[in-house]
Amino acid sequence: MTSEFDLIARYFTRPAQRSPLGVGDDCALLAPAPGMQLAVSCDMLVEGRHFLSTVEPARLGHKALAVNLSDLAACGAKPLAFTLALSLPSVDEAWLEGFSRGLFALADAHGCELVGGDTTRGPLNLCITVFGEVPAGAALLRSGAQAGDDIWVSGTLGDARLALEVFRGTLALPAELFELARGRMEQPTPRVALGQALRGIASAAVDVSDGLVGDLGHVLRASGVGARIDADAAAGLLALDAHPQAAGAGLGRDARHACTLAGGDDYELAFTAPASARAAVEQAARASATPVSRIGVIETGAGLRLVDAQGAAVTQRFASFDHFA
Repeated sequence: MTSEFDLIARYFTRPAQRSPLGVGDDCALLAPAPGMQLAVSCDMLVEGRHFLSTVEPARLGHKALAVNLSDLAACGAKPLAFTLALSLPSVDEAWLEGFSRGLFALADAHGCELVGGDTTRGPLNLCITVFGEVPAGAALLRSGAQAGDDIWVSGTLGDARLALEVFRGTLALPAELFELARGRMEQPTPRVALGQALRGIASAAVDVSDGLVGDLGHVLRASGVGARIDADAAAGLLALDAHPQAAGAGLGRDARHACTLAGGDDYELAFTAPASARAAVEQAARASATPVSRIGVIETGAGLRLVDAQGAAVTQRFASFDHFA
């Protein structure tokens, strides 16, 4: 019978790199470079709440780490290491092989080392704590947005929400479009390189995990400012729009707004920067091979205003994901 320690040794033990100890001791030891601060974040994924039972194990391993790396990206931090707490209903070696393969493929791509954690028997639950480093005083925070700053978003928005609606049975998409949307939902791309490139340029940043409107609201409250967002510009950020079959998907304006403004599971960066820094933002985007789009502006008055391409108010109301709402 496979024991907890056999499982760890077989699927989650690798030679130590950055950490002096690696996996297996009571504590991991990390030593950030001189002049650097540790950036630490923790995210939990629960089956049925954050992911479906049908997700491929390798994709789930990828996503479990990606959502944490996205937090480091929003801080402008470089990944160092992570821990994994894993609750399993039973030992399924095929599942563990796929999960660990997807997990370590993303970890290796970002030079992020597994240094410890825990395993137990119970409902499928994944909890990762990630550690990064950022020069002292250089971290991107939610509290630095200023009136007049541009509001930018990386990559694409809304595709993960489209995939979720297909799973829920409220939307039908052609097979190719569904697979594209499902890939965005199950294998998000953490914008780590962009986050680091924006240090000293962006005035504030947040990762878009629960929906643009809600996550940007964290920045507005922390910074004591308001914002105006071009909802039509955001609605144009669906990745599916680049696909030849997109025109026949029947996605109306309201559906596009709902998916891109309040869809969640995007793991893109929303950030602010002075208008004078537009060239620097675009250079950071090129250097990190990450597209960015300017979708609004920070205002002095409190609250978030949504307007269309002509500047008229969008009256539709949006609410981002909340576990306890």
